[in-house]
Amino acid sequence: MRAIITALALSLALPIAACSRDASEAENAATIPVTITAKDQAHTFNVEVARTDAEQDRGLMFRTSLPADGGMIFPFEKPRIGSFWMKNTLIPLDMIFIRADGSIDRIAENTIPESLEPVVSGGEVSAVLELAGGTAARLGIDETAKVTWKDRK
Repeated sequence: MRAIITALALSLALPIAACSRDASEAENAATIPVTITAKDQAHTFNVEVARTDAEQDRGLMFRTSLPADGGMIFPFEKPRIGSFWMKNTLIPLDMIFIRADGSIDRIAENTIPESLEPVVSGGEVSAVLELAGGTAARLGIDETAKVTWKDRK
């Protein structure tokens, strides 16, 4: 009986520990500025960079909030069709698919949390920027905007 209770306690404690680690990782993560220029207005976001395959696989999973000026950028080594899903992503996101020249290929607004449906770019992209859901509409960001950043590797 004692072994069952211990196993049950451990199985409940591990997800809680993982959630608290996620929050502290977000607070301590290095960020870079990303600027979106739309209709002669510049909007700068301080975003985390998902460089490695593991970081890109995890993305913003398990986060319960995102600062209004925060997000995550996923730069690719070479342009490709971008495809993401929202499995284990608990908040709606705006996904901005960015071409090599900084122009926007597509914006997927308010993606559905925990959905397994792929969210795909319209063509080959060099990066994807994820912002809090509703940001693009709130700031008037559309496919005519330009995205710039400098990654400090």
